[in-house]
Amino acid sequence: MNTAAKSKSATDVDYFIDITAEVCPLTFVKTKLLIERMRPGEVAEVRLKGQEPLENVPRSIRDHGHSVLGMAPEDGAQVPFGVHRLLLRKK
Repeated sequence: MNTAAKSKSATDVDYFIDITAEVCPLTFVKTKLLIERMRPGEVAEVRLKGQEPLENVPRSIRDHGHSVLGMAPEDGAQVPFGVHRLLLRKK
């Protein structure tokens, strides 16, 4: 029996949530509910858009002690508050 653990890369995603149709404060509420289901060290990808979510969701994630691994516009879009993908890691 092989008991070697499979190593994960820094960007392997365990969970995904699309909150592009939500508005604040539901954007972070839904993200927080996802984080509560996660185990420490797991990674989630959050798809979001709009000025408030793009500012507030990453800040709230950090305020709760989790890590924002990165955030980038989807498909290189040039719209300032267009759809972005955020990667987070649960503490």
